[in-house]
Amino acid sequence: MTEKINKCVAVYCGSALGSRVKFRAEAEALGQAIAAAGLDLVYGGASIGLMGTVADAVLAGGQRVIGVLPAVLSDKEIAHSGLTRIEYVPTMHDRKARMVELADAFLILPGGYGTLDELMEVVTWAQLRMHAKACILVNSTGYWDGLLRFLETAVQAGFVKPENMALMLVARSAEEAVAMALESMPATIAPATE
Repeated sequence: MTEKINKCVAVYCGSALGSRVKFRAEAEALGQAIAAAGLDLVYGGASIGLMGTVADAVLAGGQRVIGVLPAVLSDKEIAHSGLTRIEYVPTMHDRKARMVELADAFLILPGGYGTLDELMEVVTWAQLRMHAKACILVNSTGYWDGLLRFLETAVQAGFVKPENMALMLVARSAEEAVAMALESMPATIAPATE
């Protein structure tokens, strides 16, 4: 499948809700902002955690939501049943590649190992010029502060070039993240196809 969704953001985030109510509230606000901006969503396809919260908010706002779920998770009963479309792919790597293909920008909410994996891969691909799409941390709760400090340490230690710090943008709110994503998108995007 190579069709392009019209103006689409990928959201990487946790399949858990996390320990703070603010995490869920920010996921809902991000979904609402995505829908209000007329953007579609591609994400990991789950009905649970922050993932399900974002998807539900985008759907409630009338926009399309595409889930991409690897076969290894397809029997775990986590697939969201109300999506516009769900795609099953063989592996986690295929999931990430498909999401990169469909997305025009990447928004990252709190999450665990999987979210970090997705974030680091998409930023690494940007560093290697495999794509030129914005990678935006939604940091309204301060969740990403520790990662940002670590990356400054990596710059000081000579493992990350200072100019490559700009590959990871930081937004203070869901609304700011969506505005940054819109600003980064090309002026013309291929029309959606069913």
